[in-house]
Amino acid sequence: QVDLVESGGGSVRSGGSLTLACEAPGYIHNSFCMAWFRQAPGKEREGIAAVDADDAIAYADSVKGRFTISRDYGESKLYLQMTNLKPEDTGMYYCAADGSDPQAVDCLIPGDNTWGQGTQVTVSS
Repeated sequence: QVDLVESGGGSVRSGGSLTLACEAPGYIHNSFCMAWFRQAPGKEREGIAAVDADDAIAYADSVKGRFTISRDYGESKLYLQMTNLKPEDTGMYYCAADGSDPQAVDCLIPGDNTWGQGTQVTVSS
C-alpha cells in the first residue's frame, strides 16, 4: 500500500516552473505536518517546505521566495509550486507526512515520516 503519491516532476530549463502534487488522502485532514523534501545525487535528503497542523509554513533558505507549499483539503493533496528553477534544484522530490505534530520548522528535519516514492525534477542550464 502506497500512502503518498507524488506527481508533476519533469525536465525544465533554468528559470522555468513546475508544480508538484502529492495525493495524501489519509493525512491532509488529520493533524499531520506535511512537507516536501528533496535529494540531489550524492547528497542527503533535505527538507525544503512544510505546512503544519496549524497551517504555519516554513521554507528552507534555498527555496524561500521561489517555492510555495499549499494544502488542498478538498482534493486531499499537497502541492509545491516551484518558480525560477535553478540547476541546483535538480533532485528527487519526496512528499512526507509527520504525525508527531511538530511545528513547521521542525518538520523540515527528516524524522519518523511516511514517505512517498518521489518524483524527479531536472533543471538544465
